[in-house]
Amino acid sequence: MSAVSPYRSAAQRGGRIALILYCAIVFAFLVLPILIVIPLSFNPTAFLVLPTDGLSLRWYEALIDSPAWMRALRNSLAVAIATTAVATPLGTLAAIGLARMESRAKPLVVAILTAPLVVPVVVVAIAFYFLFAPLGLVNGFAGLVIAHTVLATPFVVIVVHASLQDFDFEVLRAASSLGASPTTVLYRVLVPLIAPGIAAGAVFAFMTSFDETVVALFIAGPDQRTLPLQMWEGVREQISPAITAAATLLVIASAALLGAAELLRRRSERINQSRPE
Repeated sequence: MSAVSPYRSAAQRGGRIALILYCAIVFAFLVLPILIVIPLSFNPTAFLVLPTDGLSLRWYEALIDSPAWMRALRNSLAVAIATTAVATPLGTLAAIGLARMESRAKPLVVAILTAPLVVPVVVVAIAFYFLFAPLGLVNGFAGLVIAHTVLATPFVVIVVHASLQDFDFEVLRAASSLGASPTTVLYRVLVPLIAPGIAAGAVFAFMTSFDETVVALFIAGPDQRTLPLQMWEGVREQISPAITAAATLLVIASAALLGAAELLRRRSERINQSRPE
């Protein structure tokens, strides 16, 4: 075996260092503008300035004591939970169908199911408005949940479909051959085996609904104002440091949910890898 040239080794180390620096710069460019909101939320004054004159929980207390902010938080949680409850089974069933589909039309079906991810959200919002207005679904809870479900379902489809890539469907045939009905095979065999992928898809569905703003601007009424919509209205009418407190809570919640989704994804991979051939 020939020895590695010291020049090549030095070039590899230099390339690795350059790659690390590049990734660090990209990471800082993407993340620092988000993280800068966190110290602003502890600003004791009514002005958004850095560096701050001290640390204070004043704006978190104002957030909790505000009926408007708390109502918006409750609306966001209610809509996100309802959206997750509808989008998760729909996306899971669609992903299972795609995994078993062998037709030439499969790329077309995938394109249709994932279209809400590609079409600009403002176009989707306008389409929802003109569709829902004659049906009386504008300014209502049901219309907002339906619209968010359409936006969230593609994420469930993608995540669950990915968890089915290494799944052995012979297990389902074996269960059927032992007398299990299709419903029993689905709920007693398939769903438990891909549960981490379904849970990860549910997390993404919840995040999609909880953080959505544009569709809510068109569909939601005053009684359905969500937390992102309340933040948007606050920025447009008056900039209050309470907005930074709400933004910090959203960042923390999103990071926690993304971490949970990643843990569920890794667990699903370990389950697939440990399954006997």
